[in-house]
Amino acid sequence: MQTVNQQLQETMQTLYRKAVDADQALDVLQQDKKGKFSAVFASDSGFTTSSKRFVPYVEEIALDWQAMKDMNEEQTKAALAPLVKKIELALIPVTQFQQSLASKPKD
Repeated sequence: MQTVNQQLQETMQTLYRKAVDADQALDVLQQDKKGKFSAVFASDSGFTTSSKRFVPYVEEIALDWQAMKDMNEEQTKAALAPLVKKIELALIPVTQFQQSLASKPKD
């Protein structure tokens, strides 16, 4: 389980950095009157958070991960799959968003 926690920590650090960068880009887009949406993820995505930014979702994932540390092994195993699903849900669009911004020509 220690290896899993170490991998989760590394993934969370990467996800957080990407989320901060994506949120900064979203701020710029919204200042330019673009990026009009009510939430990053749909209400049926598995997150309880609803936000126009990525970081609050990453914070929810971090809270779930911290809660797992207080669980017994059986509970941890049951909680791991939903946690990994949330990480995937957050990591894929944040990475794609970052890549799309990097590929756009500068003004």
